[in-house]
Amino acid sequence: MGSMNPVNWRERVPVWKAIEASPLPAGAPSEKAKIVIVGTGLVGLAQAIDLGQRGHDVVVLGRFDFIPLGSKAICFSKRSLDILDRLGVGEQSVERGVVWNVGKVFWKEERAPVYQFDMLPVKNQKMPGFINIQQYYLEEMLIARAMELPNVDIRWGHDVTAIDPGEGSVGVEVASAAGGYHIDAEWLIACDGNKSTIRELMGLDFEGRVFEDNFLIADVKMKGERPSERWFWFDPPFNPGKSVLLHKQPDDVWRIDFQLGWNIDREACIRPENVDPLIRAMLGQDVEYEQEWYSVYTFQCRRMARFVHGRVLFAGDSAHLVSPFGARGCNGGFADIDNLGWKLDLILRGEADASLLESYNEEAIATADENILNSTRSTDFITPKSKISTIFRDAVLELSGEVPFAQGLVNSGRLSTAVSYSGSALNTPDGEDWQGKGIAPGSPALDAPLDEGWLLERLGGRFVLLTNGDPGFAVPGVETIDLSSISNAARALERHDLTPGAAILIRPDHYVAARWKSPTAAAVAGALARAKGALPS
Repeated sequence: MGSMNPVNWRERVPVWKAIEASPLPAGAPSEKAKIVIVGTGLVGLAQAIDLGQRGHDVVVLGRFDFIPLGSKAICFSKRSLDILDRLGVGEQSVERGVVWNVGKVFWKEERAPVYQFDMLPVKNQKMPGFINIQQYYLEEMLIARAMELPNVDIRWGHDVTAIDPGEGSVGVEVASAAGGYHIDAEWLIACDGNKSTIRELMGLDFEGRVFEDNFLIADVKMKGERPSERWFWFDPPFNPGKSVLLHKQPDDVWRIDFQLGWNIDREACIRPENVDPLIRAMLGQDVEYEQEWYSVYTFQCRRMARFVHGRVLFAGDSAHLVSPFGARGCNGGFADIDNLGWKLDLILRGEADASLLESYNEEAIATADENILNSTRSTDFITPKSKISTIFRDAVLELSGEVPFAQGLVNSGRLSTAVSYSGSALNTPDGEDWQGKGIAPGSPALDAPLDEGWLLERLGGRFVLLTNGDPGFAVPGVETIDLSSISNAARALERHDLTPGAAILIRPDHYVAARWKSPTAAAVAGALARAKGALPS
């Protein structure tokens, strides 16, 4: 059984908002559960809501009985906002956060940017390119949403101390202040962060690279008239030879990242008397500000070899780590739960075999690898490791103000965008020539305004056949939405190249599974079966 004396985490981790510790469950000292999620951070809460909305009973175990304070994830991409919208907190997140679409890159003492970009090049979508919001605010929203679902049971201050993965279930030992107990879970989803207890208990580890550089996060509260944009400096006069990043958060809080170098005294670097000169050199000697949070981090680009281990599934930072530049950490975690939720739902309902989870392993690893690749490239550009690399980087920056091709080489952190699964076994390859138009199988559908609301809102979390005209047939398990019967659907039809008679099969996570210029019931049924993991022989 779990220990009767669990760790008092409030003595070790700063508390933003206390939550009353949960009592022992009614089934203690031993109970059964369909799904156990370990971790009450953003990814674990989002996974619980996703599965709860699909009608499943979920137990969430969190070692903390509070929402932690600290400066962690703050940048959330459009793809994540689309996912959060489906979970019921998208609009609230945007309203509470700082919306931004534009990023600017500066070099040396130049006041004008050498390069800028727009994270929402396709306009007229419900969600913006990015928002900035403190992680604890978003956690609070997800907790409130989860508590609205009667089938989601969050247990605060309940810490996993041991697990026993078996063929038919996973034994979970839990410690709490009220006592220890055992859960026999059909499935366990580890969303317990980069220092995952579940990963450690199973003797698993990350593979990858740690970069020899350190960065200071300085979250400060101050009044300012700067626009809500992402500003990044290479080799500025206020941090010579290094980089600085600035963006705005709610409540007049600004995130500043200072590159520090490798051989540093990490404890000394976060002392206010050592941070103050950096801030004043950047913002002016007379700037008035208050310290919110100071910490030092080191770049890591690492992941597990596999995310699926029998009935134990890994998602978020428990499965992969990337450098913060590019905002690919938590956004990658939201992509994980969006991919996993509908697949586990089909398995629990008996509509798919457990082998479908292999596609989660492959697609989530594809996302992690793309994020790691981009994060590695960003880090190598931001912190060149040789004289030749530095010369190349500086030449790119110098040319980027005048030569368009050089702008594409500037890399201050390629920001998170949705990853396409072009090689997924769940895709039905195009059988006709779409001439590169529309959205190919393996890529997410593109939002567009409709007569009331938005396209992605209509898709929900189920299989949908999106058509331009009545197809003349129905396929069990698929809802047909005929855009030709909806006014103001011209942009949706155009963005997906839905010519008259054409159709697109969209997965519950809004990825395109198949498309046809002239669909048949048999073709759609076959593509549906393939998307559920029943691959053709």
